[in-house]
Amino acid sequence: QVQLVESGGGLVQAGGSLRLSCAASGRTVNTYVMGWFRQAPGKDREFVAAINWSEGSTSYVDSVKGRFSISRDNAKNMVYLQMNSLKPEDTAIYYCAEREAHQAFGSWGQGTQVTVSS
Repeated sequence: QVQLVESGGGLVQAGGSLRLSCAASGRTVNTYVMGWFRQAPGKDREFVAAINWSEGSTSYVDSVKGRFSISRDNAKNMVYLQMNSLKPEDTAIYYCAEREAHQAFGSWGQGTQVTVSS
């Protein structure tokens, strides 16, 4: 199985930046996509960003386009989420996730809290 551990969350003022990291270990040979999701209190978990592990192509939810950037280091089995121009509505627990080709996201980290104050 793939184990994922997020780090880098914290408290930041609106307009500030944070970089989240996700370390993957275990059986990563079949990893196809790595992604970031977030969940705010009382709300459903939503997709934030994803990156194709081999190609490097990325996708983002509209609300973070131009502000967030996902990247990866295949050799280190790391994925990152650079978050700039943070807004209070970005406050959530951010989860790293992994999926294989033709599969749903099946491996999840425990999450890291991001709090953006106004």
